[in-house]
Amino acid sequence: MKLAIFDFDSTLMDGETLEFLAREFHLEEKVAAITKEAMSGNIDFFESLIQRVSLLKGLDKYKVEKICKNLPLMNGAKELIFELKRNGFKTVCFSGGFKSATIPARIKLGLDADFSNILHFKDNKMTGFVGGEMMFSSSKGEMLLTLQRLLNISPEYTVTVGDGANDLSMFKYSHTRVAFCAKDVLKKAANIVIDEKDLTKAIEPIMNKFSNL
Repeated sequence: MKLAIFDFDSTLMDGETLEFLAREFHLEEKVAAITKEAMSGNIDFFESLIQRVSLLKGLDKYKVEKICKNLPLMNGAKELIFELKRNGFKTVCFSGGFKSATIPARIKLGLDADFSNILHFKDNKMTGFVGGEMMFSSSKGEMLLTLQRLLNISPEYTVTVGDGANDLSMFKYSHTRVAFCAKDVLKKAANIVIDEKDLTKAIEPIMNKFSNL
Protein backbone atom coordinates (compact mmCIF):
# COMPACT_ATOMS: atom_id res chain seq x y z
CA MET A 1 0.00 0.00 0.00
CA LYS A 2 1.09 3.55 -0.79
CA LEU A 3 -0.14 6.86 0.60
CA ALA A 4 -0.66 10.20 -1.18
CA ILE A 5 -1.44 13.29 0.94
CA PHE A 6 -2.68 16.50 -0.64
CA ASP A 7 -3.11 20.03 0.61
CA PHE A 8 -6.47 21.50 -0.46
CA ASP A 9 -6.37 25.26 -1.03
CA SER A 10 -4.33 26.18 -4.13
CA THR A 11 -3.45 22.49 -4.59
CA LEU A 12 -6.51 20.30 -5.13
CA MET A 13 -8.65 23.44 -5.38
CA ASP A 14 -7.81 26.42 -7.58
CA GLY A 15 -7.80 29.23 -5.03
CA GLU A 16 -8.22 29.87 -1.32
CA THR A 17 -11.52 29.01 0.38
CA LEU A 18 -11.33 31.94 2.77
CA GLU A 19 -10.85 34.37 -0.08
CA PHE A 20 -13.93 33.06 -1.88
CA LEU A 21 -15.91 33.52 1.35
CA ALA A 22 -14.39 36.95 2.00
CA ARG A 23 -15.78 38.25 -1.29
CA GLU A 24 -19.19 38.35 0.39
CA PHE A 25 -17.86 41.13 2.64
CA HIS A 26 -15.50 42.64 0.03
CA LEU A 27 -12.57 41.60 2.22
CA GLU A 28 -10.79 39.27 -0.19
CA GLU A 29 -7.73 41.51 -0.52
CA LYS A 30 -7.28 41.76 3.25
CA VAL A 31 -7.70 38.00 3.69
CA ALA A 32 -5.39 37.29 0.74
CA ALA A 33 -2.64 39.43 2.26
CA ILE A 34 -2.78 37.45 5.52
CA THR A 35 -2.84 34.15 3.62
CA LYS A 36 0.22 35.14 1.59
CA GLU A 37 2.20 35.92 4.73
CA ALA A 38 1.19 32.62 6.35
CA MET A 39 1.96 30.50 3.28
CA SER A 40 5.35 32.17 2.96
CA GLY A 41 6.12 31.28 6.57
CA ASN A 42 6.29 34.89 7.73
CA ILE A 43 3.52 34.62 10.32
CA ASP A 44 2.25 31.74 12.45
CA PHE A 45 -0.39 29.63 10.69
CA PHE A 46 -2.67 29.37 13.73
CA GLU A 47 -2.65 33.12 14.26
CA SER A 48 -3.34 33.75 10.58
CA LEU A 49 -6.25 31.29 10.57
CA ILE A 50 -7.85 32.92 13.61
CA GLN A 51 -7.43 36.39 12.10
CA ARG A 52 -8.96 35.45 8.76
CA VAL A 53 -11.93 33.53 10.12
CA SER A 54 -12.76 36.30 12.60
CA LEU A 55 -13.16 38.74 9.70
CA LEU A 56 -16.07 36.69 8.37
CA LYS A 57 -18.24 36.83 11.49
CA GLY A 58 -21.89 37.08 10.50
CA LEU A 59 -21.66 35.32 7.13
CA ASP A 60 -24.76 33.19 6.50
CA LYS A 61 -24.31 29.43 6.74
CA TYR A 62 -26.20 28.75 3.51
CA LYS A 63 -23.85 31.11 1.64
CA VAL A 64 -20.82 29.34 3.11
CA GLU A 65 -22.17 25.94 2.07
CA LYS A 66 -23.13 27.13 -1.42
CA ILE A 67 -19.72 28.70 -2.04
CA CYS A 68 -17.83 25.70 -0.68
CA LYS A 69 -19.78 23.21 -2.76
CA ASN A 70 -18.88 25.12 -5.92
CA LEU A 71 -15.18 25.79 -5.42
CA PRO A 72 -13.17 25.15 -8.60
CA LEU A 73 -11.02 22.04 -8.62
CA MET A 74 -7.44 22.46 -9.78
CA ASN A 75 -6.78 21.56 -13.40
CA GLY A 76 -5.66 17.94 -13.51
CA ALA A 77 -6.79 17.06 -9.98
CA LYS A 78 -9.25 14.37 -11.09
CA GLU A 79 -6.75 12.81 -13.46
CA LEU A 80 -3.94 12.69 -10.89
CA ILE A 81 -6.15 11.18 -8.18
CA PHE A 82 -7.49 8.59 -10.63
CA GLU A 83 -3.97 7.58 -11.68
CA LEU A 84 -2.73 7.31 -8.09
CA LYS A 85 -5.70 5.18 -7.03
CA ARG A 86 -5.22 2.98 -10.09
CA ASN A 87 -1.65 2.37 -8.89
CA GLY A 88 -2.63 1.36 -5.37
CA PHE A 89 -2.38 4.66 -3.47
CA LYS A 90 -4.67 5.69 -0.66
CA THR A 91 -5.45 9.35 -1.36
CA VAL A 92 -6.12 11.82 1.47
CA CYS A 93 -6.64 15.58 1.80
CA PHE A 94 -5.08 17.52 4.69
CA SER A 95 -6.37 21.08 4.88
CA GLY A 96 -5.95 24.05 7.16
CA GLY A 97 -9.31 25.00 5.66
CA PHE A 98 -12.72 23.61 6.44
CA LYS A 99 -14.95 20.53 6.24
CA SER A 100 -17.52 22.65 4.40
CA ALA A 101 -15.11 22.63 1.45
CA THR A 102 -13.11 19.41 1.79
CA ILE A 103 -16.09 17.06 2.10
CA PRO A 104 -17.61 18.06 -1.28
CA ALA A 105 -14.15 17.86 -2.86
CA ARG A 106 -13.51 14.42 -1.35
CA ILE A 107 -16.73 13.16 -2.91
CA LYS A 108 -16.04 14.74 -6.32
CA LEU A 109 -12.46 13.46 -6.48
CA GLY A 110 -13.04 10.04 -4.90
CA LEU A 111 -10.52 10.65 -2.11
CA ASP A 112 -10.30 8.08 0.68
CA ALA A 113 -10.43 10.67 3.49
CA ASP A 114 -10.23 14.36 4.36
CA PHE A 115 -8.92 16.01 7.52
CA SER A 116 -9.65 19.71 8.06
CA ASN A 117 -11.13 22.25 10.45
CA ILE A 118 -14.73 23.13 11.33
CA LEU A 119 -16.29 26.58 11.17
CA HIS A 120 -18.54 27.45 14.11
CA PHE A 121 -22.04 28.70 13.41
CA LYS A 122 -24.71 30.08 15.72
CA ASP A 123 -28.20 30.96 14.51
CA ASN A 124 -26.99 29.95 11.03
CA LYS A 125 -24.28 32.59 10.92
CA MET A 126 -20.51 32.36 11.27
CA THR A 127 -19.40 33.31 14.78
CA GLY A 128 -15.83 34.00 13.74
CA PHE A 129 -14.59 30.94 15.63
CA VAL A 130 -13.00 27.79 14.24
CA GLY A 131 -11.71 24.51 15.66
CA GLY A 132 -10.36 21.22 14.46
CA GLU A 133 -7.44 18.95 13.73
CA MET A 134 -5.52 21.15 11.26
CA MET A 135 -5.14 24.39 13.21
CA PHE A 136 -1.36 24.55 13.61
CA SER A 137 1.76 24.52 11.45
CA SER A 138 2.66 21.11 12.88
CA SER A 139 -0.79 19.55 12.36
CA LYS A 140 -0.27 17.97 8.96
CA GLY A 141 2.93 16.25 10.01
CA GLU A 142 1.33 14.90 13.18
CA MET A 143 -1.67 13.56 11.27
CA LEU A 144 0.57 11.99 8.64
CA LEU A 145 2.49 10.12 11.33
CA THR A 146 -0.81 8.87 12.74
CA LEU A 147 -1.94 7.56 9.34
CA GLN A 148 1.43 5.94 8.64
CA ARG A 149 1.25 4.08 11.94
CA LEU A 150 -2.39 3.10 11.41
CA LEU A 151 -1.86 1.88 7.84
CA ASN A 152 1.68 0.57 8.39
CA ILE A 153 3.09 2.76 5.61
CA SER A 154 6.63 4.14 5.73
CA PRO A 155 7.84 7.56 4.50
CA GLU A 156 9.40 5.72 1.55
CA TYR A 157 5.90 4.81 0.34
CA THR A 158 4.41 8.25 1.04
CA VAL A 159 3.99 11.20 -1.34
CA THR A 160 2.95 14.66 -0.15
CA VAL A 161 1.76 17.54 -2.34
CA GLY A 162 1.34 21.14 -1.21
CA ASP A 163 2.05 24.80 -1.85
CA GLY A 164 2.74 26.62 1.43
CA ALA A 165 4.71 26.75 4.65
CA ASN A 166 2.10 24.80 6.62
CA ASP A 167 2.86 21.82 4.36
CA LEU A 168 6.46 21.62 5.60
CA SER A 169 5.51 19.45 8.56
CA MET A 170 4.11 16.71 6.33
CA PHE A 171 7.05 16.94 3.91
CA LYS A 172 9.23 15.94 6.86
CA TYR A 173 7.74 12.43 6.86
CA SER A 174 7.59 11.81 3.12
CA HIS A 175 10.30 10.69 0.71
CA THR A 176 8.41 12.06 -2.31
CA ARG A 177 7.68 15.75 -1.78
CA VAL A 178 5.87 17.75 -4.48
CA ALA A 179 5.86 21.55 -4.35
CA PHE A 180 2.96 22.61 -6.57
CA CYS A 181 2.99 26.27 -7.68
CA ALA A 182 4.51 26.72 -4.26
CA LYS A 183 6.12 29.37 -2.12
CA ASP A 184 9.93 29.34 -2.04
CA VAL A 185 10.01 28.03 1.53
CA LEU A 186 8.31 24.80 0.37
CA LYS A 187 10.22 24.46 -2.90
CA LYS A 188 13.45 24.25 -0.91
CA ALA A 189 12.13 21.18 0.92
CA ALA A 190 10.73 19.45 -2.19
CA ASN A 191 12.27 16.91 -4.56
CA ILE A 192 9.62 17.49 -7.25
CA VAL A 193 8.70 21.05 -8.26
CA ILE A 194 5.74 21.79 -10.53
CA ASP A 195 5.34 25.46 -11.50
CA GLU A 196 2.46 25.03 -13.96
CA LYS A 197 -1.13 24.98 -12.66
CA ASP A 198 -1.78 21.47 -13.95
CA LEU A 199 -1.64 18.51 -11.58
CA THR A 200 -1.24 16.05 -14.44
CA LYS A 201 2.34 17.35 -14.64
CA ALA A 202 2.97 15.57 -11.33
CA ILE A 203 1.90 12.12 -12.55
CA GLU A 204 5.10 11.11 -14.35
CA PRO A 205 7.61 12.37 -11.75
CA ILE A 206 5.66 10.75 -8.90
CA MET A 207 5.44 7.43 -10.73
CA ASN A 208 9.15 7.60 -11.52
CA LYS A 209 9.92 7.98 -7.80
CA PHE A 210 7.96 4.83 -7.04
CA SER A 211 9.04 2.76 -10.06
CA ASN A 212 11.90 1.01 -8.26
CA LEU A 213 10.12 0.34 -4.95
